[in-house]
This record gives sequence, C-alpha cells and structure tokens, in this order.
Amino acid sequence: MRLGNCIVDIGKFCAVACVVGVSQAQAANGEIPEMVQIPSGWFWQGSDSVERQYAYQIDEQVYGHDISRRNRWYDLESDKWHVHLLGYDIGKTPVTNDQYAAFVQETGHPAPDISQEDWERQGLIYNYETILPFLWNDDSPPTGRGDHPVVLVSWQDANAYAQWLSDKTGDTWHLPDELHWEKAVRGPDGTFYPWGNIFNADRLNSADKGPFDTMPVGQFDEGPFGLYDGVGQVFEWTSSSSQAGYRIVKGGSWDDRGCGVCRPAARHGRPEFLKHILIGFRVMRDR
Repeated sequence: MRLGNCIVDIGKFCAVACVVGVSQAQAANGEIPEMVQIPSGWFWQGSDSVERQYAYQIDEQVYGHDISRRNRWYDLESDKWHVHLLGYDIGKTPVTNDQYAAFVQETGHPAPDISQEDWERQGLIYNYETILPFLWNDDSPPTGRGDHPVVLVSWQDANAYAQWLSDKTGDTWHLPDELHWEKAVRGPDGTFYPWGNIFNADRLNSADKGPFDTMPVGQFDEGPFGLYDGVGQVFEWTSSSSQAGYRIVKGGSWDDRGCGVCRPAARHGRPEFLKHILIGFRVMRDR
C-alpha cells in the first residue's frame, strides 16, 4: 500500500459473498432495485491539480464568484491514485420513491417526512414551503413522483432500507463506500465526468438545464458500466465517514450548476441524521 499518488491494491481486503438469487417476481415488479455488475479491476480514484483547477474555473464561470475556491472545497478530494477492487453489484439508479415505499409499507418504517420545526432546525437554505412537494402522504410517495429518487431520508434510513433488502433476499446489501461508488459512476479511466473531461449540461439533471427538481430516474445516457444518474439528480449517501457523525455524499444534485461538485471525485460530509431534498442513495450488493 502506498499513499498520495502511489498505486494501492486493496482488492485482497474486499470481502466476496455468494450471491443468492432474487425471485423473478420481486425483480419484475420493481420492488428490488435493478443492479449493474462492476467487474474486478483497477480504476483511477480521486483528482489531481488539473481537475480541481477545472472545477474551480467552471464554478466561477457560472456563479460569478469564487466561493468554492476561497473555501478550498475541492482541495479535500483524495489525491488521484490507482486502486484495485473486486467485482460487485450496485444499483442501476438511485432508489426510487416506489422502491422505498415497498420497504415502508412492509416494515412500518417512518415514511420520508419532516415537520417544519425539524426542517428549520437543520439550518438549510430552503424554506419549508419549498419542500412540500417532496413530503409523503402517510405511507405513499408524492403523486407523480414514484419513479423519482427518494429524498428526505437520513443515512440511518438508507441503512435500514439496505438491511430490509438483506433480510428479504438473503443477499448482503449495504450502502457503497466512497471507492466503490466512485468506480461505478466514473469508470476505470479517471475522467472528470462519466462521459469525459468537459462538463456537458445535456448529460445530467443539474440546474443548468434541468427542471430545478428531481425527475424520473434513467433519463440521461448511462455511464461506463451502465449506471444511471450517478452525477446530478441527487447527492447520494455513502458508508464512508468524513468525521464523527458525518458521512460522505457524492454526485451533485438538481440545484447545482457548473458543475464542479457533480464530478465523481468531489466529496463532502453531511450529518448522518440530515434529511434533505437534495440527498438520496443507491445500494450495493456483495457477490
């Protein structure tokens, strides 16, 4: 193992589990997320000074200020390194409202909802009226949003969903860590975005051309391994910790422009208890 820009083979530390098949009925009705297979192999994770400079420049171009540079947001990214991972399966899309509803209805887990008092206590920039379209009606997703990514779920909620899938199928499901998430979204070659090194607003749901809202999953071209919505749409919880009580979220969201923060290498920590209209998740399954 080496640090910084050095090559690290962590494949031998990755556990591999036997796959227990999901029933055809569960897969057909959309109750179980559809997965893509990520092959064993090497990939470039993190960023270098060239990529970070590009991210700062596009932020400055679209926002007209240099807040991200002054706050050194992208300097927190891992230095680019070559990493080997064993094969694994990961959600083709973020978990949708309809998929999450099956979990809520079967287990009685609280549906995505939050009171005005609790929302305002989180100190986010959106007022409570802004989030009303995302609130569930009892245990049912908002009308017309069944195929949108589920949001207003904490890190604990996402883990509870993964545990339900494990209990239901006999497989081992969990949130991806930062490395597995980034390989699946970015591909093996270390490009700035899944499609290459130049930002293209036509390739993702961002505030550049999107509806300034979530939208049905799978509307844009797939990534290198057949995965959808890895950048833009919603930030996604990972299992990786940034500090005590905080978890790394990845991918950018529908209210970002530019989009420096939508690069797969970008990262920042959010409190585990946070429920946000910009954050959802996808699941990973061990083989």
